[in-house]
Amino acid sequence: MAAGVGRQAARRARPGPSLDAAARRGLAFAPGAMGPSITDVPGILVGHATDAAGATGCTVVLGPPDGMPCTAFVRGRATGSRELDACRPESLAGRVDAVLLTGGSAYGLAAADGVMRWMESRGRGFRIAGGVVPIVPAAVIFDLLPLGRFDARPGPEMGAASCDAAVRDVAEGAVGAGTGATVGKALGLERAMKGGVGTWSARGGDVVVGALAVVNAFGDVLDASGAVLAGARAEGGGFARAAEYLAAGGAPGGALRAAHHTTLVVVATNAALDRLALGGVARAGGDALARRVVPSGTAVDGDVVFAVSAGAVSAPAVQVEQLARAATEMAVERGVRAARGRDGVPGLAD
Repeated sequence: MAAGVGRQAARRARPGPSLDAAARRGLAFAPGAMGPSITDVPGILVGHATDAAGATGCTVVLGPPDGMPCTAFVRGRATGSRELDACRPESLAGRVDAVLLTGGSAYGLAAADGVMRWMESRGRGFRIAGGVVPIVPAAVIFDLLPLGRFDARPGPEMGAASCDAAVRDVAEGAVGAGTGATVGKALGLERAMKGGVGTWSARGGDVVVGALAVVNAFGDVLDASGAVLAGARAEGGGFARAAEYLAAGGAPGGALRAAHHTTLVVVATNAALDRLALGGVARAGGDALARRVVPSGTAVDGDVVFAVSAGAVSAPAVQVEQLARAATEMAVERGVRAARGRDGVPGLAD
């Protein structure tokens, strides 16, 4: 499997305004355009490894060399994950070295082995007698269908390649873990639209919060006004509005027969928060998903939100939570706005 690396051509220079302010000002969402990013949080880097032919890939969020506190909030009910216990407030390690988001369903968790080997070769990890043990929590999306090849799955080589590719300029759209992502599958995969990777950041004084989302949802993705941006397409044109369709007793398509879905998020901040406070930040990211992906957290979604602290700025947790909501909402929106269609599945960036 050949792994290509997607890189953003333009530098993402500074944290942006809050989500609501951005929506009011009508900011542009052209793929590749300069914009805020999770890497506006100092010490955070993002790398993609992409298998375009197989329509899969993985995305790694690297922390500072000494690691970072991390908490995870599981919102979906069809989760595929690894090392989530390391994100619990009472866990021994107390920090993680990276967070991996990957395609390939449960097969894709093997990519975390490559991230661990990359970390170990650089002496990064939880120190024990004789060496280090890198702590790399990971979560997956289901992208084995409908795009690409069922047997295309990220493995250790792609995990290591994503680390090699880690930079501050974050590519968005159909790259990395978002390569095979789709959204709006309530009426079946044939009515879906293209999803992908999106990122954004928000600032309040000295506090910066960034988010990166891999959008592969069962539900529709909405804009700030509640209008459908990308979702289940109605037979006669326009959108079916999945939540209303299902609430009226509409029969879901084949998508409910398997966990073909999941939206994954990493929220990072330069605020000095412990793991208990980061739990609230992760839940705020989950609130953002509920606002922007409708329905979300279903029985066939494996939604997970990771929250990490990579700084030493003093700030109340409630401030960070509000900035996390804003950054996550915009990251989800960018994930569909930047995605180009393929294999008969249309995208907003076409």
